[in-house]
Amino acid sequence: MQEPEEIFAAVMAAAQPKVLAGRRFLLTAGPTFEAIDPVRGITNSSSGKMGFALAQAAAEAGAVVTLVSGPTSLATPPGVQRIDVTSAAQMAKAVDGSVRGVDAFVAVAAVADYTPTAPASKKMKKSDAPLTITLKPTTDILGNVAARADAPYCVGFAAETDDVDRNADEKRRRKKLPLIIANRAQDAFGHDDNEVTLFDDAGAHRLPRMDKLALARRLVNEIAKRLPARS
Repeated sequence: MQEPEEIFAAVMAAAQPKVLAGRRFLLTAGPTFEAIDPVRGITNSSSGKMGFALAQAAAEAGAVVTLVSGPTSLATPPGVQRIDVTSAAQMAKAVDGSVRGVDAFVAVAAVADYTPTAPASKKMKKSDAPLTITLKPTTDILGNVAARADAPYCVGFAAETDDVDRNADEKRRRKKLPLIIANRAQDAFGHDDNEVTLFDDAGAHRLPRMDKLALARRLVNEIAKRLPARS
């Protein structure tokens, strides 16, 4: 017999309004890992929890969901197709191969902004000399999707450490996004709850702190209200 918590979770999932019935969603989640050598790399402390919660909530709401995930130990939500990647380049390729025909692209992943230009083929040995690693910018996955002629409804996430509102809305305008969801990185990474502000052309819309699955369900409803009618 299933545990009471599992039964309750299944009942709650089944009870969610099917506001995305027939819609196709593509999401990214988790960190990326940019190799320096075969055993070392550049990454960040994103747990992937928010992206996985959003994938679960979208599936509960009736969407056909594809989740492109960086390295994480999280279990795949029920009903979600998952594509595992490691680097920003791999994530960009997976998104590019999956985005055609989707209704919405939700970029939750904390993608590395830079990657080593020439990763070493063997483990680098420690020495007393300073080490310089040359980095190059990674592909702007969200910006590229938003710039497509057949772009889906694009939702960005902005994890900022300071000037959250200003930095998030500037990112939304620069990438020409209809919606961006902002939070303080230090309050979100690795935590089971989150507090966010939504920015769109109408301004800022603050949501209270709540656990990430409850927040994901709220965000799915916010996105559903903003999705263009199907042609």
